[in-house]
Amino acid sequence: MSFTDDNEAPECVISNEGDTQGVDQYGFMHSEDISHESQEEYLSVLNRRAMKWSRFLQNTTKLEKNLKVKRYVRKGIPSEHRTLMWMASCGAQQYLEMNHGYYHSLLKAHHDHKLEESIRTDLHRTFPDNIHFRDTSQLCLKTALYNVLLAYGHHNKDTGYCQGMNFIAGYLLIITKDEEKSFWLMDALLGRILPDYYTPAMLGLKADQEVLGELVKSKVPTVWQTITQHNVTWTLLVSRWFICLYIDVLPMETVLRIWDCLFYEGSKILFRVALTLIHHHQTLIQQTQNLQDICEQFKQITHGEFVEDSHTFMQKIFKEPGRLSMATVTKLREKCRDRIQAQESGH
Repeated sequence: MSFTDDNEAPECVISNEGDTQGVDQYGFMHSEDISHESQEEYLSVLNRRAMKWSRFLQNTTKLEKNLKVKRYVRKGIPSEHRTLMWMASCGAQQYLEMNHGYYHSLLKAHHDHKLEESIRTDLHRTFPDNIHFRDTSQLCLKTALYNVLLAYGHHNKDTGYCQGMNFIAGYLLIITKDEEKSFWLMDALLGRILPDYYTPAMLGLKADQEVLGELVKSKVPTVWQTITQHNVTWTLLVSRWFICLYIDVLPMETVLRIWDCLFYEGSKILFRVALTLIHHHQTLIQQTQNLQDICEQFKQITHGEFVEDSHTFMQKIFKEPGRLSMATVTKLREKCRDRIQAQESGH
């Protein structure tokens, strides 16, 4: 895959009209948990990284996965190169080039009425506080969101549409500003990186929550004991983390940094994030007295300075949980899938 920026006009252009005071570059309100000084310092770091990335990409004709690129990705992809790198990292660009015109053909095809209604129901629930999804601004992103979800529903009939997918597609559109690229990135996420997350049985999603429980048991045993003692299911605590891939759970910039690694390294990054949040706050979690306390504590650990400082947080996720191989994750997934299927079949 050649490393060239696509200069074609994007299908969906975000309007800059309306009140943008107090809003970040993505259309979300600025967080109150981070100071102006911290924000300025972070922007300064981003500018330095952007210059390094520009030099790197000028001297690169093809994406090769190696330690240097991994190190660059872990330190954050600049916003101007993010779409390019996401598309290249997960193979979405290759699929787009191999299937020229396919996305538009899906939109022109006969549409399933139930699919259309399901998507329309969730449109107004997608990022209601983001200026690009407001009815008072240009409806570009809402129209684009509908198109991407509709096309994906016809592309992957086994999945169709289910709640949570609207946030994934909406997030991709905010970053790429392009329907077709968002569609192929969604195909990579739901079809290859996170299979069975959004199928009717959601076996992949259920299994990964159980995998997290197994990892907590071995890496943060005191927390596992607390959760087990109060008979709390991991689904109750972390289902939103996994189904939304941390969207609307962690701060925007931190989620983007996580997604940089998700597209490049794969799904084990989701476990590293969850383990870091739990490990870092294990003392507070251990002090909980009941189910309500535990649920409240798991909400609290996704807020505050620790997660707002995305640079430090991303360094922590590769240190605090310790070693975590894909082989370990795969083995645990098989174990948890078998267990879930046996429970659901009554065996």
